[in-house]
Amino acid sequence: MDLQATVLRQLKNRREGFSLEQPFYIDQDYFKLDMETIWYRDWLFVGHDCEIPRAGNYFTAQIGDYPVVMVRGKDQVIRAFHNTCRHRGHRVCTQARGASAKLVCPYHQWTYDLDGSLVFARQMGETFDKSEFGLKTVHCESVAGYIFICLANEAPDFAPVRASIEPYMKPHRLWEAKVAHQNTIIEKGNWKLVWENNRECYHCAANHPELCRTYPEAPTATGVQGAGDDPFIAEHWARCEAAGLPSEFKMDPTGQFRTARMPLIQDAESYTMSGKPAVRKPLSSEVPISHIGTMLLFHYPTTWNHILGDHAISFRVLPISAEETAVTTTWLVNKDAVEGVDYDLEELTHVWNMTNDQDRSIVEENAFGIRSPAYEPGPYSVGHEGGVMQFVEWYTTFMINRLQGDKARLTAVA
Repeated sequence: MDLQATVLRQLKNRREGFSLEQPFYIDQDYFKLDMETIWYRDWLFVGHDCEIPRAGNYFTAQIGDYPVVMVRGKDQVIRAFHNTCRHRGHRVCTQARGASAKLVCPYHQWTYDLDGSLVFARQMGETFDKSEFGLKTVHCESVAGYIFICLANEAPDFAPVRASIEPYMKPHRLWEAKVAHQNTIIEKGNWKLVWENNRECYHCAANHPELCRTYPEAPTATGVQGAGDDPFIAEHWARCEAAGLPSEFKMDPTGQFRTARMPLIQDAESYTMSGKPAVRKPLSSEVPISHIGTMLLFHYPTTWNHILGDHAISFRVLPISAEETAVTTTWLVNKDAVEGVDYDLEELTHVWNMTNDQDRSIVEENAFGIRSPAYEPGPYSVGHEGGVMQFVEWYTTFMINRLQGDKARLTAVA
C-alpha cells in the first residue's frame, strides 16, 4: 500500500479526541507528505512589512526545500521570489537580511532588478534573451503589516484571509511599527507538536510562571468558540468594540485562521513581570483605550500572534525536518520608540523568552516520549484542550481534502 493510501486510512480511522499516531510526529516520509500537501500549497506567514521599510531592503526564508527572498521594490511594492539564480541555481541572497540597489548572485554576478527582472548577465552571447531569465516569482500578499507567501503555481484565494483579519489588525498600524528584537530557536520536535503545545494552556500553571503572571490559564484564553459565554470576556469585548476595536471571536469556516481580543489577568496591560506596559509609547495612536488585552491571531500552519496596547509579538513556525522546527519570535514597537528611553529590551522580551525556552523543552520531551515503541495516541482534555482538538481536526480534514480531493467537513470546532 502506498504512503498516501496509508495516511488517508489512518486519518479517516483516527479516534476523535485523541492525538495522532506515531508516524505523524516522527516519520520523515510523513513529514515530506506534510510539506507537499500543506506547506508547498498554502499561504504562509513569513514576516512583516516593517522589516523591509525601504526600497532594496530584503529578508530571506527557507520553506522546506525552497529558499525564498522577500524584497521591497522601487515602487514600494513587496514581492517574493525563489531565491535561486536562473543561471546555475546558486542562492542570490545568502544572508538572512540586507539592503541592495539590485540583487546580485555572488557566483557569476548575474544581476536582477528589485522587480526580479534580469538586467545583467556577463558574456552570454548575442542570442541570449535576458527577459526569459528573471527570478521566478512567488505569490505574495501583504495585509495590515503581515507578509504571506504561497509557493504553489496557483495560490488559494487570499481574499477570505484579508477580509477576516484586516479589520482586527488595522487599528494597530503594524506596517509602520519597527522591530525591537527578533530571535529564532530550533525545537527538536515535529511542527504539529509545536502547534499542539501552543493551542492549550493546560500546561501553563506548572510550566510558565512568568507568563501566568499576566496570561489566564482558563481554556478560553487561547481563543476558542464559546469564549463569549464567559461574562468577563463578553464585557471585555463590548468595551473594546465600543472603542472601535473589533474583538469578538471570529474563525474561518475551515478552522484555518481565527481572531479574538482576549483580556489579560486583572489589571495587567502587557506581558511583563509587573503587568505594566513594557513600552512607554503606545503601539498605535488609533487605539484610544488602555487595558485592551491581547489581540490573538492564529493562521495555520505558520503563525500565532499577540497584539497589545504597547507592543506586538509574532511567532513564525517553519518546519526543518520531521523532528525539527524553527520558531521565530519578533517583538514590534512604535516606530518612534527608543530603546533605553521608551523601553528596556530585557523587560520587553523576558516573559516570552522564558516561555519560548520552556515550550521548547516541553516539545522536545514530548517528541522524546513519542519515539518510544510504547507510545499510542492518548486522549485530549475536553475541558482544557479544545484548541488542540480543533488543530488536529483541521490538520486531519485538510490532509484528507488535499489527498483525495473531496470536501470533507469539519466535524468539530473549538
